[in-house]
Amino acid sequence: MREVKMVSAYEVVELARKTGKIEKGTNEVTKAIERGTAKLVVIAEDVEPKEVIQHLPLLCDEKGIAYTTADSKKKLGVAAGINVGCASIAVIEAGDAASQISFLGKTKTKPAKKEKEEPMEKKEEAKPAEKPEKNK
Repeated sequence: MREVKMVSAYEVVELARKTGKIEKGTNEVTKAIERGTAKLVVIAEDVEPKEVIQHLPLLCDEKGIAYTTADSKKKLGVAAGINVGCASIAVIEAGDAASQISFLGKTKTKPAKKEKEEPMEKKEEAKPAEKPEKNK
């Protein structure tokens, strides 16, 4: 029986940093997603304010890019090779982490949340008041 080793997002980021290429920081990650160059996006859960990273899962779903979460931005920064916390990381070139990325992407990617869309009410456009005709 073959044992399947669970990989963490931190291990994948560290391996991709050493053998491939990663982008660090939400601005760079957003660009990589929009360009379609990201293979995997890792988002820290303890980012404050949440608005900083809130758009990333939506972008990933839109572009079909796998993403996962990490519990600590400090640990994510260490895995990325920097001494400060990092809100998000994009793996651009997987290097030796390719098989782990495919496994992590399949198991931990959050499904897209479909919000129930309410039909928009048609607002009647305000018609300009008609001016009474002047009789001459």
